[in-house]
Amino acid sequence: MGTVDTHKDPAISHHAALDARMVAAVRGVRLLGLTSWPATTQAPFLDSVARGKPLLPQVEYPKQDFSDTRRELAAIMAAADTSHPLGVYVHDSAHSWDLAAGLLEALGTRAVSDYSAQLFGVPEQPMPGNGPTTRDAARHFIQIAEELDHELLAPEEQVPVSATALQLMLQSDLDDFFDGRLITVELDRELIAKAAAGATRIRLRTSATFSAYDRAQLYHHEALVHSLTALNGREQTLLPSLALASPRITATQEGLATFAEQITGSIDIQRLKRISLRIEAIAMARDGADFIEVFQYFRAAGQTAEESFSSAQRVFRGVPTSGGAAFTKDNVYLRGLVSVHTFFRQMLRDEKLQTCRWLFAGKMTLGDAVALTPLFEAGVLAPPRWLPQWINRANGLAGALAFSLFANRIRMDQISET
Repeated sequence: MGTVDTHKDPAISHHAALDARMVAAVRGVRLLGLTSWPATTQAPFLDSVARGKPLLPQVEYPKQDFSDTRRELAAIMAAADTSHPLGVYVHDSAHSWDLAAGLLEALGTRAVSDYSAQLFGVPEQPMPGNGPTTRDAARHFIQIAEELDHELLAPEEQVPVSATALQLMLQSDLDDFFDGRLITVELDRELIAKAAAGATRIRLRTSATFSAYDRAQLYHHEALVHSLTALNGREQTLLPSLALASPRITATQEGLATFAEQITGSIDIQRLKRISLRIEAIAMARDGADFIEVFQYFRAAGQTAEESFSSAQRVFRGVPTSGGAAFTKDNVYLRGLVSVHTFFRQMLRDEKLQTCRWLFAGKMTLGDAVALTPLFEAGVLAPPRWLPQWINRANGLAGALAFSLFANRIRMDQISET
């Protein structure tokens, strides 16, 4: 934990105790787990579509009661000293967990949409720097993807990879990186999504096929950001909550993971299109589109029936399928990517790239990385045990960011074709 004796600093020991209480209090608040649909909902819906008479899926959510949890979180917030960086961190984290608990208590109702908007934002919000809205950005990437000729794909990019083959390849990649078996790659017949990741396990849907880009994305996005920050967070004896995916860190986590895809050349335009389609679908659902209409939107965009169902259910997690409400988590991917990219460029400009490395020491926001820097430097918080290679190659990272800083000064609308 470093050279600092935290017992001699009452503010640090006080907030460490609050953090431990918070970790214990939120143990049952599993936002994605409790909002996810059972795999058995897919087949009946697709059967109804095949018959030409699609029926809205009906999902029953067990009633949740987090009264005790929310009382404890309220007490923790009241006890946190928001004039101290640890107090701000604990208070804001507890608040986001409270919103998540409220969302889970409202499952199946339109109130989930309101809680979700508070946690993850909405497509109509401006991007960082008062730029275009997230929905505008999504439409930009969708348009570019539709204009590109798919025949430009290299032959090897079009060869499907089975889940079993990918399991073996990805397991080998991860064993090499961690020099041992810290993360296991497993096949899952019940998974609706193509893949899902936790701290020590990545699951692949048994029936899914993958591309070469999928392998790189799972490695850099899921394993070396989501799993890696959870593992590094477990090294934090002072703030064990840094191992948890609190709702307030979602935008930074997804932005950092998508930035990792970008900086390693692992993201393709079709991936950006998938992310962008989900944002447009969230806006559609909030505007009144029901599950069937959103499903058909994904089908018209070129997704298979199975992919379209998976994409649409992400939008309707926890909310009525009749329209007018949405689970907005997928809104954070583009917002997070822009925020993280901007943050890295700011840190380069200010000669503080080390601050970017703190983002991997656990699951935190961009603001946390800045505010907690003195505690990292003093040894109160542990540095990241594992770091992805791209951030360790400081010269290469600085080169890419420096070029981005300069390229932003070029006005594309003032360049004539030659």
